[in-house]
Amino acid sequence: MDSPTIALLLLLLLAFAASLPATEAAASGRPSEKAARRIPTTLDGPFRPVTRRLDPSLRRGSDDLPIDHPRLARKVRPPFPEQIALAASYSPSSIWVSWITGYAQIGTNVTPADPSTVASEVWYGEESGKYSFLERGTATVYSQLYPFKGLLNYTSGVIHHVRLQGLKTATRYYYKCGDSSLMALSKEHSFVTLPSCGPRYPHRIAVIGDLGLTSNSTTTIDHLSKNDPSMILMVGDLSYANQYLTTGGKGAPCFSCAFPDAPIRETYQPRWDAWGRFMEPVISRIPMMVIEGNHEIEPQVDGMTFKSYLARFAVPSQECGSNSNFYYSFNAGGVHFIMLGAYVDYNMTGAQYAWLRTDLHQVNRQVTPWVVAAWHPPWYNSYSSHYQEFECMRQEMEGLLYDYGVDIVFSGHVHAYERMNRVFNYTLDPCGPVYITVGDGGNIEKVDVDFADDIGKCPSESDNIPEYGGVCHLNFTSGPAKGKFCWETQPEWSAFRESSFGHGILEV
Repeated sequence: MDSPTIALLLLLLLAFAASLPATEAAASGRPSEKAARRIPTTLDGPFRPVTRRLDPSLRRGSDDLPIDHPRLARKVRPPFPEQIALAASYSPSSIWVSWITGYAQIGTNVTPADPSTVASEVWYGEESGKYSFLERGTATVYSQLYPFKGLLNYTSGVIHHVRLQGLKTATRYYYKCGDSSLMALSKEHSFVTLPSCGPRYPHRIAVIGDLGLTSNSTTTIDHLSKNDPSMILMVGDLSYANQYLTTGGKGAPCFSCAFPDAPIRETYQPRWDAWGRFMEPVISRIPMMVIEGNHEIEPQVDGMTFKSYLARFAVPSQECGSNSNFYYSFNAGGVHFIMLGAYVDYNMTGAQYAWLRTDLHQVNRQVTPWVVAAWHPPWYNSYSSHYQEFECMRQEMEGLLYDYGVDIVFSGHVHAYERMNRVFNYTLDPCGPVYITVGDGGNIEKVDVDFADDIGKCPSESDNIPEYGGVCHLNFTSGPAKGKFCWETQPEWSAFRESSFGHGILEV
């Protein structure tokens, strides 16, 4: 399918990439002064591969903020709401409001709170201080339990989700949330609904992967807030609570290195509450759409996984027909977004693939000319880290996205930035999507600096085993790397790569 003829401006604003427009212009092979002032489009591509290596004088990462840091501290006492967050629904005329009340518990014996003891209410209206409408929702709690001596268990506060419906698009609403019967409503917040489908588009969309909760993460979020986006795409790996033992203390960049005797990949769940407080000033006014990453797996008793991710975040899974918080879709103005799950069944015979095919078939390009997909681990990646890790997922799903003309794909997982030329099946193709990795929002793990085409840095085929799914590592069958597992130079499908942390801004 042909790409829409309307213009797309894509800016990736990274912490160490202030000169991106000039760099992108140089990558186009047109070094004129005019080109240096102009951001190229994919119509100017394919671009000559460009690499910007990490300045060796810079640190590759930063430590986590301590749990008592002011930005992580509780600001209100129960039963008042905290960790207030917004999420888009399938239609721009609806939005989700989420928050937490009560205290979490951590210890050897914990008793879950009763969600029925506190109401889930959102009072809202179009004028500050006047709340003409009331919507009620649901509440839940979750527990993180470990069957090992010495490990502490956790049970959350009460998590509330309320869906507001029948809203006017592109309109500011003011709201309070909480329980009016307990005289425990939040202070007033406001949001602007996304524009309706058709020729209107969100003002600006922020894209973040692998954020974490470090001093670098604060830089990313402060920078993002100044960019004033209409919506945030969070492409997995959020709090990094699984870089800790259940007893808390100091987190580690490498869990297995720091805690080799841990009986399971432990987590310190209060880091999730800290992350919610850290993000509240932004996501209580800007909807954030999340998808799971490997740091959200969080195994516990009886083989259960993803309990925190599934309980804490509202997504439009029922509205879009996926009925799974691991994958879903929604519209934001003239853009259709598809969020896919890499840590659940993605095979052609599975439920996710069947839903994806139906969802893509129903897209009306006259209403939503652009289709943007996102998931956590990238399919195209020239860094040594996670190289060809999710090749099985690519082989199962890439053809479907190509057939339906998906325009852009965002991923994280690799802690660096990389933008691809339009590509399909490792071959330059003007009809393929533009794949973009925005994989380091500032987390406790270090920035990735090694490339698979560097001498001695090509991973072995036994490296980079995914946490979910099979291993489908392959040697290339055509092009300069034919018969090899790694290229000897930056691959032609890799247009620009840089070892840095930050976030992306998408303007349509």
